[in-house]
Amino acid sequence: MKTTTLFLYAFALSLVLPTASLACSVMYYVDANTGKIYVVNSEDYFLDVDAYIQIEPKTKKKFARLWYGWDNFAQGGINEKGLFFDAAVTPTQKRVKGYSNPKNNLGDKLLATCATVEEAIAFLEAEKIALDKSHIMFGDKTGKAVIVEWIDGKKKLHWMQDNKLIMTNYLLSNPEAGNYPCYRYKSIEKRIADMEKSDAEINLLKVGNTFGQAVQPPKKTSEGKMAGTVYATFINITDNEFVLSYKLSNEKIVKLDLTAEFKKSKKQKITLEDL
Repeated sequence: MKTTTLFLYAFALSLVLPTASLACSVMYYVDANTGKIYVVNSEDYFLDVDAYIQIEPKTKKKFARLWYGWDNFAQGGINEKGLFFDAAVTPTQKRVKGYSNPKNNLGDKLLATCATVEEAIAFLEAEKIALDKSHIMFGDKTGKAVIVEWIDGKKKLHWMQDNKLIMTNYLLSNPEAGNYPCYRYKSIEKRIADMEKSDAEINLLKVGNTFGQAVQPPKKTSEGKMAGTVYATFINITDNEFVLSYKLSNEKIVKLDLTAEFKKSKKQKITLEDL
């Protein structure tokens, strides 16, 4: 599972701009030429968190799934059907009456039971979930992707247009609430445009490098804690490739064949600090 391949070499060298410490970026991208689907995520938080990857096997009633996070809570992940999710912090909104934030490992439960974006949206409704301090992205293997937000007590759906969907830390339905304009969002957009203009083949490495200025190098907060990108994940949903770089390292990398991992009968936990 561990590899020393310099998969993220160009990506790691492109860190040039200091930014807010606890910011996250997520992108779902479909290559217009091949139809292949890619997802990239930068998970930014305090660097002393005990992050890990959890892989749960398939059962009669649950899909095999992989999620990453800490404290028995999935921050993001993907299942055997190709459904992906991730979330990002946003300015606080008014709570939706009759709904609440998740009180357990919502992401694991969602990945265990949902196969498509539509099923994931229906799951949130059935569970009466409405996030008041973040928004969430879903994408699946059919090429559908959406960002779900809750603004002024109402659910807002932002479906992918063209071939990409980008999520950072401002509300697309209410940019004036804060964290906007977002240079990380603009940087990803520009790098995607540059990638598509070139004659080079688009692959997981090329898509991953569009996040060059969206990740967060280690930085001390005003409270004296070190924060930054805990891990960056890169997923080829079409070909079931998964790569994770821990703390922006070219040496602390996990590379997995999800087809093989999801066939295994035992659960696995990969502690990132042990890489």
